[in-house]
Amino acid sequence: MSDVDTITVSIDADDSTDEVTIPAGLVDLVAEGDQTSAETIGDVTLLSFASRAHHIVHHGDGADEELEAQEERIMDLFEERFGVTFGEATGHQH
Repeated sequence: MSDVDTITVSIDADDSTDEVTIPAGLVDLVAEGDQTSAETIGDVTLLSFASRAHHIVHHGDGADEELEAQEERIMDLFEERFGVTFGEATGHQH
């Protein structure tokens, strides 16, 4: 086992909880400016969901209206949080 420092984050959602442990250096690496660890992990979480939704809807085997609505909503939330569209942030537009 290495001597890499980690950070453990608790996640509370609806009626369940979970924890995830991440190398602290990775959190610091992707942090922007003076972001807290919680803000950084929140950003990465939202980016991950937006990326997954985009991939499923636009590069998967097809999506129904409900899934397309979910993808549209995560993209709205992405733009609200980051101030740019997913396409602008990632350079992946279509």
